[in-house]
Amino acid sequence: MKQRIYLIIFCVVLAMMAACTHSSETKDDVSSSAMADYQRGLAYDQGWQMKLAEHYYRKAYQGFARNPAKDWYHYTDAGYRWACLRSRRGDTEGALNVVTELLHQAKGNDAFPKVQESALLMLMTEIQLQLHQYDEAKLTGQKAYEVLEQNIDHVKRGGWDMAWACMNISAIYHTSGDIEGAMSWLDRCAQGLVLAEQEHDDSLLIEEWKGHVALQRALLLQESGHAAEASATYAAIPRSRLMEPKAYTVAAEYLMAAGRYDEAAYWYEQIDSTYLATDGAKMTFDNIATRLSPRYMAYRKAGRNADALLLADSVSAAIDSALVWQKQNDAAELAVIYQTHEKELALNDAKSETRIHRVLLFAAILVILLIGYLFWRTRKYNKELLEKNRRLLSEIEQREREEQQAIVQLKAEPQEKLTANQQLFCRICDLMETPDHIYTDTDMDRIRLAQLLGTNEHYVTDAISACTDGKSVNAFLNEYRLRYAAHLLATTDDSITVIAELSGFSRSSFFRVFSDAYGMSPSDYRRAARK
Repeated sequence: MKQRIYLIIFCVVLAMMAACTHSSETKDDVSSSAMADYQRGLAYDQGWQMKLAEHYYRKAYQGFARNPAKDWYHYTDAGYRWACLRSRRGDTEGALNVVTELLHQAKGNDAFPKVQESALLMLMTEIQLQLHQYDEAKLTGQKAYEVLEQNIDHVKRGGWDMAWACMNISAIYHTSGDIEGAMSWLDRCAQGLVLAEQEHDDSLLIEEWKGHVALQRALLLQESGHAAEASATYAAIPRSRLMEPKAYTVAAEYLMAAGRYDEAAYWYEQIDSTYLATDGAKMTFDNIATRLSPRYMAYRKAGRNADALLLADSVSAAIDSALVWQKQNDAAELAVIYQTHEKELALNDAKSETRIHRVLLFAAILVILLIGYLFWRTRKYNKELLEKNRRLLSEIEQREREEQQAIVQLKAEPQEKLTANQQLFCRICDLMETPDHIYTDTDMDRIRLAQLLGTNEHYVTDAISACTDGKSVNAFLNEYRLRYAAHLLATTDDSITVIAELSGFSRSSFFRVFSDAYGMSPSDYRRAARK
């Protein structure tokens, strides 16, 4: 027994050593593979191939997740970028799951990058805004700001990070309709720019951000009813600060709110021409929604109906172009993903073949040993159970012999010495021992016994109780039925169900009554009686 156990333990240890060896061999491979996937994701992201970018960000995130402590930065950044892309294509639940998991990792983890934790919280606010959870978004934005504020002295870009966070939180308040709160956070954004200006000498970028802040302030002032102040703020912004489409968009939004539709149309035209210069004829539905539709509304409100109609024709053509481009782009990206999958599968198959053989060998050894051990345990258990049942069988036979001897002695006594109960009990025993086996009748009870004996049922009950130490009529009949069933089990090959019916039991009660009386199942009794 001990030798078998030691052998099994030895094989398990060998399997664990093999697994550990494989683990150490593959850790570096997993890490390098995750980094390669991360770099591919960045490349496709920059090339606006979002399906491919999302595919590789997901792979990188899952690869780094096997040991995130080895590279918290890339693990977090891959997850953040993956969640961003999922959110942008409408998979709010998927993005929320990734962000929640990453924030759970960040909780109480000093090694987790604080700037990335803040970025994750800001992404959470975007998701909450999509779900119209404005109060929750405000609280999450506040938490993101606090995380950055605690870490501002430990990073080189603290001012930029603070300005970025405050601008986004201001947008949250603006979306929820809290203009005063939006203005307050915009002021903090301006303070962050002052700190950024002290940290860096990139005057062009500083000027661009100042333009963003001023435009946002003009829009908030206009929406809060301070039209004159808003107009003055907008007029004071040098055009040199409006350098890219995001600024053009805010400028156009302010001008639309101020009712200056011609000027708004101009900035929408600038947005469109800028994108046309960079991406040519490529048109997506997002571009239509953000570039063409607002310009159409500006034309209409400015009374430039001819331009609006001309643009409407362009929108129709753009939709057709977007459909074609989207299908081509999707097909191309899916083809690359498929080819990549095929290559990766082939590579993984080649690498894992030896490992699989090794694992299978150890698994086969362990299974064989386990089967042998279980077989040995089963035989030992069956042997012990058989010995136990034989002892029980001997005790049962001894008890039955004693009971029969007591009946024989009672019958041998002269009639005049027996009580009325004893005389009736002897008659009952004689009736039980007839070849008809009347006790096998399922309807046999004290009433039928009394009828067969020509006496009162109460006398039958009293006689059996007085001569068997208080047994009931049903218990007395069951003893005879059980002895008959035990005889059939030992001498016939009939099924247990048939034997139950032949003995006067119902199918449902036989196993329970037999096991309670004999301490073993009918099948165990048959096995013990025949060996």
